[in-house]
Amino acid sequence: MSAVVVIAQTASDDRAPNAAAAKAPMYPGTAPASAPSSASSAVTAQGVIEEILEHADAREKFIPVTRAALMERLTRPQSWRGQQGQEARRFFRYLDYWRQASYSAHLIEMNQTYEPFNPDSDLLVTRKYTDTERATLQSRLIEQTQMLLEQANYTRIDPADVKLILTSESHYGLDLQVDMHAFDELLIYYRGASKRRHSRRDARKLYLFKEEYDVPIFQRLLVLFKLKPFDLRVREVMREKGCERKAAERIVRKLRGSLASEIKSESIYLKLFKNIPRSDLEMCFPNTAVRFRLFDKLRLGVTAGGGFGMGVVGTATKLAIAANPIALAGAVATLGGLAFRQGMKFIHKRNEYMVTMAQNLYFHALADNRGVMTVLADRASEEDIKEEMLLYSVLAKEPVHVNELRDIDAAIEQQLLNTFGVNVNFDLEDALARLKRDGIVVEQPDGWIRTMPPADAARHIDMLWDSYLDHLPDPTRGEGIEFEDEPLG
Repeated sequence: MSAVVVIAQTASDDRAPNAAAAKAPMYPGTAPASAPSSASSAVTAQGVIEEILEHADAREKFIPVTRAALMERLTRPQSWRGQQGQEARRFFRYLDYWRQASYSAHLIEMNQTYEPFNPDSDLLVTRKYTDTERATLQSRLIEQTQMLLEQANYTRIDPADVKLILTSESHYGLDLQVDMHAFDELLIYYRGASKRRHSRRDARKLYLFKEEYDVPIFQRLLVLFKLKPFDLRVREVMREKGCERKAAERIVRKLRGSLASEIKSESIYLKLFKNIPRSDLEMCFPNTAVRFRLFDKLRLGVTAGGGFGMGVVGTATKLAIAANPIALAGAVATLGGLAFRQGMKFIHKRNEYMVTMAQNLYFHALADNRGVMTVLADRASEEDIKEEMLLYSVLAKEPVHVNELRDIDAAIEQQLLNTFGVNVNFDLEDALARLKRDGIVVEQPDGWIRTMPPADAARHIDMLWDSYLDHLPDPTRGEGIEFEDEPLG
């Protein structure tokens, strides 16, 4: 019996009683394997976003099922010979803790690399770094973060596509603008490109009834950024605009006017959000500028212009017939009050925009800086163990040749579809490489794959644990010099 047949039989045990189970609704963050992948030629922001999201396989690698749910289904007694179901469960638990330990070690190293750039640190600065050393640490941190994101099955959005970021469309009705040239480092990753149902009152129904509509969202969105130093950005503006330094400094200060004073160019910031509308990515950047929409400009312009114009006419009439200074002063004061009231309407509308953005960001924020690293490490370890449990459950039951791996990959994807109604792009190669690295799986010269039985695999992980502390890496970094005779600051 081939491994693919084994998967098919296992999936049939988990299938819902009716035949429609295989057609169960897809998880919102995934797409059918047969979905057409055609690049959109539309110039709208949504068309650009769809182009960004299109890739060779429209399905995501993220498995939207808990490891506990997978373990329950993969270790059922009828799926294994004899007592191997219990032994497999024990092995999976060992492997789970082993993966978490490896990511914990990576997280410790990553936190040490991040310390010189951490804006939230409350520790004493005891180490000096040269510009070259800081650049090395910065590059290392970016690589470590990208590794975590890829293992956690996030997908990168290229920030070079300015059309995606600088869109005038907004789910929350805001016109947001971002200076993308302000960043020295910028990473944008998402996981779960799906849709959510919202409702709103329809003008066509006189706002008496609500209509439902779909909002394309990113279920998880990460933004890592580091600002360029002020002097560097000024020199860039001087070259771009061909202006003097003072003029360039004014331009840069205006562009950075919305930045909080706490945001420094020496620090690296990580932000993790949930359920961000795809048309409102600008909300997640620190230098987002809120501008008036065309409708608001016209509405405020007409009301302000009309009111102020009528005020000027009335005041001019009073001035023409006024006979004493008190009446003249009263007419001028009335005109000034009218101008002040119209100006306050603009300020009030702008504040309304800012409150809308702040309120929505409050409910979308998940984690910041070091907290983001912890969340990503936890997610990466969970994704790894889910992939490894699925693959091991096949390799441990029947002999497998490397030529069958593609069929096994497709069969596992079908099993997930039949069991949970999710259609994902299973990452077999990554899971197989980890099992090989730990010695659970061995590929022989003739192409046959030898896999340890569950009981032996559990004992093997136990042996790895016993020697783990004997091979811990030295946390001492090569960059920087500790203060010796200078006061700490």
